[in-house]
Amino acid sequence: MPAGYGLPTTDDGMLAWADVEARLVTATAYWLATVRPDGTPHVVPRWGVWLDHRFWYDGAPTTRHVRNLVGNSACVLHLESGTEAVIVEGTSTATQAPVATLGTRLAEAFVKYHGLGYQPAADAWAGADGGGLRVLTPRRALAWFSFPSDATRFTFPSPAAASS
Repeated sequence: MPAGYGLPTTDDGMLAWADVEARLVTATAYWLATVRPDGTPHVVPRWGVWLDHRFWYDGAPTTRHVRNLVGNSACVLHLESGTEAVIVEGTSTATQAPVATLGTRLAEAFVKYHGLGYQPAADAWAGADGGGLRVLTPRRALAWFSFPSDATRFTFPSPAAASS
């Protein structure tokens, strides 16, 4: 961040990733920003779950945000608060979830939406098209719960680097 924001000069008081990730897990409303083919931004609220250090959500391939991601997989996820901010930058790709493994775990995580009328079954994302399932893999995150004293940036290895 630019000089003058009053950021700490040491790591004292920085946030722990576990505390930030806990907010990603418990949130019910997320904002997803993508880029349209003409370069203009597009932001949409999304329901989803944070599981295995990634954001999983579904949506029809005809939605504006999915069409944006087909051309440019870069995106940003933001929780609702601006004073206790969690911002995750990464890429979103289409995927599938086998019923016996990931599908079951995702269905269990989506229980937080049952009261809102959304109750996907474990097989919702197992078909050839993945049921519209997408996964956002983070590259970096920025969070603060008491700006500027705890503003913390996190970086994540690229999937290719993590598997080598």
